[in-house]
Amino acid sequence: MYGKFEQHLAQELEGIREAGFYKNERVITTPQGSRVGVAEGPDVINLCANNYLGLAQDERVKQAAMEGLERWGYGMASVRFICGTQSIHKQLEDKLTAWLGTQDTILYPSAFDANGGLYETLLGPEDAVISDELNHASIIDGIRLCKAKRYRYKNNDMADLEAQLQAADAAGARFKMISTDGVFSMDGYIAQLDRICDLAERYGALVHVDDSHATGVVGAHGRGSPEHCGVMDRVDIITSTLGKALGGASGGFTSGHAKIVELLRQRSRPYLFSNTVAPAVVAGALKAVELAGQGDELRGRLRENMRFFRDGLADAGFELLPGEHPIIPVMLHDARRAAVLAEALLARGVYVIAFSYPVVPKGRARIRTQISASHTRDELERAVAAFADADAEIKRAA
Repeated sequence: MYGKFEQHLAQELEGIREAGFYKNERVITTPQGSRVGVAEGPDVINLCANNYLGLAQDERVKQAAMEGLERWGYGMASVRFICGTQSIHKQLEDKLTAWLGTQDTILYPSAFDANGGLYETLLGPEDAVISDELNHASIIDGIRLCKAKRYRYKNNDMADLEAQLQAADAAGARFKMISTDGVFSMDGYIAQLDRICDLAERYGALVHVDDSHATGVVGAHGRGSPEHCGVMDRVDIITSTLGKALGGASGGFTSGHAKIVELLRQRSRPYLFSNTVAPAVVAGALKAVELAGQGDELRGRLRENMRFFRDGLADAGFELLPGEHPIIPVMLHDARRAAVLAEALLARGVYVIAFSYPVVPKGRARIRTQISASHTRDELERAVAAFADADAEIKRAA
């Protein structure tokens, strides 16, 4: 049987290659950091990671994880409601709750699982979910798993959001939930949560924010897009990750009203049927959350790095999407040009990834750069120079 199926798979894979969408995973030979080793050559400046606060290899986080491994062991070997909860997991949930200003928090193996287990637990066929068109794939998949009526609004478009809320009301929806990314990962744009909350109150809707690219980074004290927009007490549900600014390892969580979290513990399938986050990761995350909570200096350094890099690329003539997030997209528009520039940059010691359709809309190809507090000024200067030099060489060869 596999013979025919193998032929089908080979055809599918060849079609992906021919369309230019095949994803090659680059082998990194060092720990994560502002510089990484790659199998093909010497160390390169890393502009690809979500390591916004530079905590992925912070010695304090590593030490906490090693101590956690010694004290709590390697893995849980079960799900939490059977025999998989340790007090350290409750400590992390309580720490996140206090930091984010919510009522309770529940850990998941990943933020993808947090979104995957959210909607079908809370919403039924008589309800409605209204989702931003550029939401993360985990939100899209989570919504597919539930039976609620689905509405989609144009990215960050409040007029269209209101129209979809009205459509849900006209269809007789019992409960409505607005779902949005806090920061849209391909553009670095921050959701207009203040206006979203205004509409939610007007139409009696819940508000859910996936803050994976904002937690620890955005807001005066790193509490994410709700803090940035002044609506910490108006957002009902936050899902986020431990795998980006908060140490960059693994794990996710949902935080919000106590009754919502209580029901998720009872019925959310990814929580009930998956081993929880490994104890060593939880111990490291506890330290990472502590450092992020006290991380005004780190966020200040990150903002300085962002401004320097953005100004440098703009002065070199590159088109950048506007923003105030460490995601800085360099717009090339042409997919081939973006791919060629990414390879030319790697040859000059700068590691970036080109994005094109279907990851981004046709004609909107780009190189998405991501800045970290751990980048040095020298690394950023060299990266800007490499962009300018590689682009000039490509234009001469055209």
